[in-house]
Amino acid sequence: MVTNTPSFKIILGSSSKARKQILSEMGYEFTILTADIDEQSIRREKPEDLVVALAEAKADAIIQRLLAEGPLEEDAPTTLLITADTVVVYQGIIREKPTSEKEAREFVKGYSGSHAAVVGSVLVTNLATGKRYGGWESAEVYFLEIPDEVIDNLIDEGVTFNVAGGLMLEHPLTLPFVDAVVGSTDTVMGLSKELTEKLILEAL
Repeated sequence: MVTNTPSFKIILGSSSKARKQILSEMGYEFTILTADIDEQSIRREKPEDLVVALAEAKADAIIQRLLAEGPLEEDAPTTLLITADTVVVYQGIIREKPTSEKEAREFVKGYSGSHAAVVGSVLVTNLATGKRYGGWESAEVYFLEIPDEVIDNLIDEGVTFNVAGGLMLEHPLTLPFVDAVVGSTDTVMGLSKELTEKLILEAL
């Protein structure tokens, strides 16, 4: 009898609701482990290099945590660890999560009637072999004018503080003001489905 149960396990190294949602939509079951790293201590000039370095640092931290709990069982199915990172690039400047209300307001106000790029990395680590397979994708988001009261509501809700560049495309308050997305929406949300699928297949 052939079952559809995959012969591998997945750990998602992220607490992001959007990444959980995307991976679930792809049909995978997974457990979640988060990496406690100081993202500000990792700096790169290029956004592509930064998101890749951050995804690698998250993987390193989670692997250290797993090793502290004891060696991985040899007879266990292959385990793949998926880590990711996303930044927004606005007028050539890299934006991560806003650190204050003032910064969040400045970020979102800047997108009004303008556009921003989103750069997102995915890294899949095969915990049995130690091999890593990574890459990045980018997308452009074009916005209509965003009314001040919408920006106020977004900031009051606190949602802007949890996402790169304060930009939560799928939020009901933001979505009506998105004019166009060039690239994949899931890249903007934090996990490119196409890239993730490709890297999972390479890692197995």
